[in-house]
Amino acid sequence: MVINEALSASLEDYLEAIFHIIAEKQAARAKDISKRLKVGGSSVTGALRSLAEKGLINYAPYDLITLTPKGRAVAEDVVRRHEALRDFFVNVLTIEEKEADEAACRMEHAIPKTILERLIQFAEFVEVCPRGGSKWIAGFQYHCDHGSTQQTCERCISLILEELRKKKTQGGQKPMAVVNLKDLKPGQKAKVVKIKARGDTNRRIVEMGVTPGALIEVERVAPLGDPVDVKVKGYHLSLRKAEAEGIDVEII
Repeated sequence: MVINEALSASLEDYLEAIFHIIAEKQAARAKDISKRLKVGGSSVTGALRSLAEKGLINYAPYDLITLTPKGRAVAEDVVRRHEALRDFFVNVLTIEEKEADEAACRMEHAIPKTILERLIQFAEFVEVCPRGGSKWIAGFQYHCDHGSTQQTCERCISLILEELRKKKTQGGQKPMAVVNLKDLKPGQKAKVVKIKARGDTNRRIVEMGVTPGALIEVERVAPLGDPVDVKVKGYHLSLRKAEAEGIDVEII
């Protein structure tokens, strides 16, 4: 991913707004940006000229605004930072979504890439680790709302021990079934088990971050199953049906 170090926080906000508007309408207009960011027309014009000078957008007065390839790469990086922070606040820290989104918007411009990657890895770890998961996060939320005492910790431990005893009695936990990525429904999450594609297709999939062990979420499936929109490592990707068929996963 390309990261433009010279871009100000304000221009990143404009680029992010353009990215989302284009996703909704295929192209952006100055009035759309003004409405989304709640700023005046003169401010929008100045920002658009600056972004055009940096080679990030295609812009001419009264014309539609589109992203250049360079601009799209930078915009995707800004969006990824925002969504990774928001998801961490909501899914791990159990912050209310509106507050989490506002905080992410302020913090996305300053967070170093190394820390962002660690946050994404931690969020994935919590979801797939047997000692983490939804119960662990629910326990953390209870701690934030009510505080912890020795009694609540003892109760938590006793529940874990009871679950382990049940699993032992039942002959252990059944292994999770391996399914094909194309069979997942929107909203389902899974862990990548195997990439069966070869050659250029395999290389493209791996370059997009879809590797064994990665957590992947299906966001949208086109009516005929092509393409499949997924989210992996904070990135939004569109996989062709043939590519999705070459990926085996375990639903979590």
